[in-house]
Amino acid sequence: MKNSDTELCIAILGLGEAGSHFARDLAALGIQVQGWDPNPQRPLPANFVLAENNAAAVLGADLIFSVNLSTVSEEVAREILPVLRPEQVFLEMNTSAPDKKRTITSILNPSGVQFVDLAIMAPVPPTGIRTPMLAAGPGASLFQQKMSAYPLQIEVLPDAEIGMAAQLKLLRSIVYKGIAGVIYEAVEGGRVFGQEAYIREQIRSIIGGKDELIDRFVSGTYTHAARRREEMAAVVEMLEIKGLEAWMSKAARDQLGDLVERQA
Repeated sequence: MKNSDTELCIAILGLGEAGSHFARDLAALGIQVQGWDPNPQRPLPANFVLAENNAAAVLGADLIFSVNLSTVSEEVAREILPVLRPEQVFLEMNTSAPDKKRTITSILNPSGVQFVDLAIMAPVPPTGIRTPMLAAGPGASLFQQKMSAYPLQIEVLPDAEIGMAAQLKLLRSIVYKGIAGVIYEAVEGGRVFGQEAYIREQIRSIIGGKDELIDRFVSGTYTHAARRREEMAAVVEMLEIKGLEAWMSKAARDQLGDLVERQA
């Protein structure tokens, strides 16, 4: 689908919150963007090429952003395998445990595609494609090189094996999502007992900041519950593979699952 031999073309598989933000930002930078999603519901740039399926979306693309849920990532990899080319760079951006990243690598290896384990290290809104990213794997340096003319924040982990970027992100998630879950529960408890001002004061004494920071923790936990549930499920999987009992991460996962059910 590329218009010329020199124009950079990026395929985005999965056009949810992150994927649609990336599509709009990349198009605004003058990059040709194409992709697919079974049910796109968010605004896309006017010149975005919506393909018929995942396999059609990656044809002619220099870089492939896979921004789906972890639950479908292996299925997506098998779907695009027959049409991948060695000169393409595949970026596995789903929040998965390191072992899942390595499984997807093994699926795609026969194509010769340049694989990158890419971890998105902060919420995509409002920074979009400028959100900090960690990259590991054989294609990481090539990805950074191809995007060097654009304002992306890419940190390549030198000589890191596939799964290392995912590992670092998930270890960080234990802290961030755990704290967010505790703050959400504390504020809800404060409201029930008519002591919200008191509990907010207690939270501020620990994390500093103002009520706006507390509100971001609370609203983010509720708004992004589905995605964060998948993230914490990946944390639990990663820890249990190492024989650890993920007490706090399981609680955060289950809390987020409960919020998802309440929103259904």
